[in-house]
Amino acid sequence: MAPRRPRTTARDRSRRVLSQNFLTDPAATARLVRAARPGPDDLLLEVGAGRGQLTRALAARCGRLVAYEIDPVVAPDLAALCARLPRVEHRQADFLAARPPAEPFSVVGNIPWSLTAAVVRWCLAAPGLRAATLLTQLEYARKRSGDHGRWSRLTVLTWPEHHWRLVGRVPRTAFRPVPGVDGGILRIDRRPEPLLPPAALPAYRRMVEIGFGGVGGSLAASLSTAYPRARVDGALRAARLDPATPVGLVWPEQWLVLFRLLHARGPRR
Repeated sequence: MAPRRPRTTARDRSRRVLSQNFLTDPAATARLVRAARPGPDDLLLEVGAGRGQLTRALAARCGRLVAYEIDPVVAPDLAALCARLPRVEHRQADFLAARPPAEPFSVVGNIPWSLTAAVVRWCLAAPGLRAATLLTQLEYARKRSGDHGRWSRLTVLTWPEHHWRLVGRVPRTAFRPVPGVDGGILRIDRRPEPLLPPAALPAYRRMVEIGFGGVGGSLAASLSTAYPRARVDGALRAARLDPATPVGLVWPEQWLVLFRLLHARGPRR
């Protein structure tokens, strides 16, 4: 007789749909709070607050906290906790549909992993964002922060305005239910001043898109579709890049050098 499969409950199905892995290890919670570095006057938005384990720790360190949790099953527990904490507001709402505050703020959260890309896009688009400290899948955090020695298109595109770092790892056993992979603490800081003049940022992004376009099979060939080949070769030498270097191995700092050199006279029409 075949062994019975464990019964799947409605709660199990809800967790799967909402991509919920609650952080239950106090040491991991403390690590995430330290990475967020909340100040006594800071406004924080917490994404995916669950039943409030991280909420309680953040509330003790910041000026004001808005805790977002869309799951109606855990909402009563979170609401009861927030009611006991000063300067904490509970919102049973979709964080991705929220309007960013008009004042400076930071985002912290053990976010639903299936919504990582959407949460990151929301943070990058928010004008008042100071920093986002997000507990994601480890592989995502490593990819975005260059931890593999490779750099993603999104990281390079946003590098003049945002600094990406992997600031910690969280073992899978720190979550309930236990996921299949470890977590990574990704921190995205908005730079006080962009590394390029704001007026130059659209041209920089166009150059990066061209470079990642893959036309011609090399970075030199791709860039040469928009810039004179002699200037591309000179810029690559100045940035100490072999023309055959895979685009993902080009550091963000080297992209900035390429941009400054290639735009000394402007792109080829």
